[in-house]
Amino acid sequence: MLAPRAITMTLSALPRRVWDFIRAMTGDDAYEIYLDHWRAEHAVEQTKPLTRREFHKLRVAERWNGVRRCC
Repeated sequence: MLAPRAITMTLSALPRRVWDFIRAMTGDDAYEIYLDHWRAEHAVEQTKPLTRREFHKLRVAERWNGVRRCC
């Protein structure tokens, strides 16, 4: 059984966990994931990561580039 303090800490973290889940489901956290990947894999290179604006522009272009219809 959880102690009262542990229950309080668990309940206080619930809104943040729900918010993180919603962001993950909608793709709103994609830029933060990109930055984490960039830091882990590309930080030693002499380049800078994409800005938030550049990243979203690239994502939109990738998503809508080409034919997107059935017929």
